[in-house]
Amino acid sequence: MSKPKKEKKPTLRYGIGELYGHDFAKLPPERIRALANVAFKSQPCPFRGGGFMCNKKGGVCSLRQFVKRGEIVVPVDGTSPVATCPNRFYDSERALAWAGETLLDTKSPIVLTELPFLKATSDGDASDVSTVGKIDMVLVHSDTRTLLWCALEIQAVYFSGASMFKDFDLMKTWQGDGIPFPQGFRHPDFRSSGPKRLMPQLQIKVPTISRWGKKMAVVVDLPFWESLGSITEVDHVSNCDIAWFVMKYRHDGVRFQMEPAGLHLTTLDRAVEGLTGGKPTSLSEFEKTLRAKLPDTTFRSS
Repeated sequence: MSKPKKEKKPTLRYGIGELYGHDFAKLPPERIRALANVAFKSQPCPFRGGGFMCNKKGGVCSLRQFVKRGEIVVPVDGTSPVATCPNRFYDSERALAWAGETLLDTKSPIVLTELPFLKATSDGDASDVSTVGKIDMVLVHSDTRTLLWCALEIQAVYFSGASMFKDFDLMKTWQGDGIPFPQGFRHPDFRSSGPKRLMPQLQIKVPTISRWGKKMAVVVDLPFWESLGSITEVDHVSNCDIAWFVMKYRHDGVRFQMEPAGLHLTTLDRAVEGLTGGKPTSLSEFEKTLRAKLPDTTFRSS
């Protein structure tokens, strides 16, 4: 009696979650072709007002995981988009209003960008000062008679793996039913986005901002937050260095809308531990691994 064949696991791939703000899974073929062929910076960003044009080549706002069911491509059940563009977090300015209300007691803060933060002098000459670092965004209470403000960082996620070139080549002439299956393996690279990009920003800026008696707000989406290691939280805004404003996605039947998922208050030290995502191994464990990787000809003493 022959053994029953094992059921082949379905292939899962990350592809476009949102394209110029549209739910990619719901786009008809003619719309996919049209959007894949538009010129760079020719489409308005759906999340930024004032005629702001999309400045992300290709217009991919987020990634999402897909699977093939027969010949039909569908999102993996229970999966959420993962924001790859910082502008995604400007959705109806909910995150900015939430941060303003929590840290400044106003839902309508003034938003300023690109403020000089770190400066260097050349050969000690204070007259020759150049800006070498900036705070990306500052929220200010609208009543400026008393200057009340907080710094804010937005962190989307990078992705690793196959580029989107083959996906767009296929999309430009797409005639199939539904949407095309992602053309390569890729994944959200939370390790590059957190420890390699966000953590240095916090380590540079938060100590000074905290000494000034101000707070750092960080806006991320729920998949990013859930990728972090465990972070011990504090019980009140007054005790935190960093307030994490975590956003989630809600589908309104047409598009995804961002809304608050949870507020997390942490110190800088605990945030760094969470971004690192682990604890150091012991010396004995490390050297055991090191010895195992040495060439056989290398002397190995116990």
